[in-house]
Amino acid sequence: MLPSAPQQHGRRPQGARAPRAGRWWAGSLSAPHRHGGRLRRGDSDPRCAVIVGRRSFLFRQVGARGAPGDGEGGRGVSADYWHRAGAGERKRKMAEGERQPPPDSSEETPPPATQNFIIPKKEIHTVPDMGKWKRSQAYADYIGFILTLNEGVKGKKLTFEYKVSEEAENLVATVVPTHLAAAVPEVAVYLKESVGNSTRIDYGTGHEAAFAAFLCCLCKIGVLRVDDQIAIVFKVFNRYLEVMRKLQKTYRMEPAGSQGVWGLDDFQFLPFIWGSSQLIDHPHLEPRHFVDEKAVNENHEDFMFLECVRFITEMKTGPFAEHSNQLWNISAVPSWSKVNQGLIRMYKAECLEKFPVIQHFKFGSLLPIHPVTSG
Repeated sequence: MLPSAPQQHGRRPQGARAPRAGRWWAGSLSAPHRHGGRLRRGDSDPRCAVIVGRRSFLFRQVGARGAPGDGEGGRGVSADYWHRAGAGERKRKMAEGERQPPPDSSEETPPPATQNFIIPKKEIHTVPDMGKWKRSQAYADYIGFILTLNEGVKGKKLTFEYKVSEEAENLVATVVPTHLAAAVPEVAVYLKESVGNSTRIDYGTGHEAAFAAFLCCLCKIGVLRVDDQIAIVFKVFNRYLEVMRKLQKTYRMEPAGSQGVWGLDDFQFLPFIWGSSQLIDHPHLEPRHFVDEKAVNENHEDFMFLECVRFITEMKTGPFAEHSNQLWNISAVPSWSKVNQGLIRMYKAECLEKFPVIQHFKFGSLLPIHPVTSG
């Protein structure tokens, strides 16, 4: 049973402290951010551009060198990812500005004249190789893709009526159209990597990232388009979650690289990011409500974040504040926009910048290891 939110005068489990937003993920990024300098408001950076289908989005203040709400003046990110975003009128205005959708470029990006597809392979073999990853085109394209979908689902329910392009319908029937058959071996690698390890019978955020990379590749070869971004999350990725949850229950899969009680979740991360984006500006549901059993049961079918919470309570026993302490702390954050910003930072720091996760990521022609070029 979920404990009632303290703001609703619910009683905490014995021995459990009240959630404190100021202590989210304490100590995980106490040093200055590893990417060095930050983008200032209004700056553009070639690493922040991502091609989706045959159109491009340009993310300002978001990308390999920064995240929404990082602030100005090149300061490093502290462990308190979200709390800083709400301090002072200037930062409140910045947060509001960051919630504007990315500029929609109407210029078509022509496909390459020749595309030599290759079988993706591992490139990150040692900890120092992580520098190659963080400077790579693959990193820029991947995080740009995640943030594009984050903007697309903002404020929308899972029952939102989205448009699916004709190419996506063909994908359902034939996986990949015949004229793109040469891409199948490369793209299929990411799909194979996304369902867990058959030897260790485990699953974690690295496998989840492989499925997101699979979807990113489908966008880069034009099978999925910009118009499909909501369907990518609500139809394809949400169905993927359902399949993986069934596998987790059936085979009792072990969490790969779990941080236990100090991690956000044993298996997933992206549905918390996109799920919190769904709830931004919701008229009634606030972060404090996701620890309210009644609120979760009434709304989990519409919002990914609440469905994740519901699944956790099905799989784990004991007080919520004890087995999911990080999530419990999030309930004290005042708004979903701050939750969303903090989760993006946490995803970069705890998943995309961790060698145990990225050492298994594979690189090919669509998600290459070579550095981003300015052009």
